[in-house]
Amino acid sequence: MPPLLLASTSPQRRTILEQLGIPFDVARPSYEEHDPPGADPIELVCEHARGKARSVAAEAGDRPVLGVDTAVVLGDRIFGKPDGVADAERMLELLAGRTHVVLSGLCLVTPGWELVEHDATYVAVRRLTPRDLAANLAHREWQGRAGGYAIQGRGAALVERIEGDYLNVVGLPAALLVRLLAERFPGLYGFG
Repeated sequence: MPPLLLASTSPQRRTILEQLGIPFDVARPSYEEHDPPGADPIELVCEHARGKARSVAAEAGDRPVLGVDTAVVLGDRIFGKPDGVADAERMLELLAGRTHVVLSGLCLVTPGWELVEHDATYVAVRRLTPRDLAANLAHREWQGRAGGYAIQGRGAALVERIEGDYLNVVGLPAALLVRLLAERFPGLYGFG
């Protein structure tokens, strides 16, 4: 089976694909994300996923290209990756005691077609004390993480419950990807 070409350097996305037994190669996308104020979060993650996939499609040959983008959304605010520890603290303070949504856009591109879909997982964060915040920030897991936490690490202690695909919160909407591979490539990647 031809390996997917993953348009991402995310170690979490690589780990999830390995966990699912999906063969893949990695290409660094040249697409630059821009998050205009007031953007619709679903449209934004879908556009970023599409942009990442398209930016490496020429390297893929006949192989499918996978692009993914994830954002944390609370109300009308989109939380990307924190700019520093103060930004991570601000994000966690806003998420504390509330439920937010983790949105991912997923794009599959082949020479013959392009498919873009999204998935959403709801995450309830418990109320956090100053000690909780300090401990989480000290471990520096917030670096490079949308919303300032890593649910697969110490950030798990911040979460009361989730509704939806856990792996979506980690960084790749696995249930959506498996469904699309089963529909578009029945049996080829072991699904469908």
